[in-house]
Amino acid sequence: MSYDKVQDTFFEAFEGKYVRALITGPTEKIVERAAYDSTSTPSAVIGRVEGGVEGFLDESQTPDGRFGAIVQYWLDGDNVEKFAFELSYRLRQDILVKPFTRIFDYSAADGNEYIEMMDIVGHCGDGYEWIVEEYGRKMINVPIAVPDFQIEEKFRLNDGIMGGNFWYLCSTQEAVLDAGEAIIDAIMDIEGATTPFDICSAASKPETNYPEIGPTTNHFYCPSLKESLGEISKVPDGVNYIPEVVINATDEESMNNAVKAGIDAALEFDGVMGISAGNFGGKLGDKNINLLDILK
Repeated sequence: MSYDKVQDTFFEAFEGKYVRALITGPTEKIVERAAYDSTSTPSAVIGRVEGGVEGFLDESQTPDGRFGAIVQYWLDGDNVEKFAFELSYRLRQDILVKPFTRIFDYSAADGNEYIEMMDIVGHCGDGYEWIVEEYGRKMINVPIAVPDFQIEEKFRLNDGIMGGNFWYLCSTQEAVLDAGEAIIDAIMDIEGATTPFDICSAASKPETNYPEIGPTTNHFYCPSLKESLGEISKVPDGVNYIPEVVINATDEESMNNAVKAGIDAALEFDGVMGISAGNFGGKLGDKNINLLDILK
């Protein structure tokens, strides 16, 4: 494949911590809803938990012989107590309430830092919850009206990498959507990688005139501002849309493999005019990774 359309530029990635979980349920639809609902709001940039769906499993691949979804929930920073509290919203409000769901720890590596689930999820049983040993795990059984919800007693907190990204510069709306779908499908084939924003329409920048609302638009790359900004606009001629794909991953190799898979998928579409990446002169992340180095 030719990479002539790929700019010689880099993205900035940084270290983060994550919980990797396995949601199971009796049907693919129930599992899919729980997985996407619980990871639907990418919030690390505003100091909250960020999630992504890594992939789906069939009944032969899960501890309880049911359909499964691998999901990741990410912490940007080191406030584990706040992270656990934020994570509990996702688990309680988006998974526990789905009929017949169950959640297991699905960590890929060993470690000694854990989040205990009893205080933040188990006590939804209002003191009537209990511990059972099933599926080779210690599970909290939470009695609910559609009996019963189960979650593993503790989840390992893992070290990973966040913020990998690339932009695919498009001439048409169809290219944004069609290439975007192919990109997400390709990345979901990469073990350990997630795309918390799916296809992201809103590239941001660290500097902002409104810090109280967090990151704001990267105005240099807004096609609708090209004429009014004049020479300072960085939107290339013929480019009408600049969607972004953001990647969090269990390790740098998985992140780079996901970036390559996504770019390869994007370049199959005629309406994709170029590939670039969001970076801020090395001010945002501690790892600067060049796109062309990944594609060699």
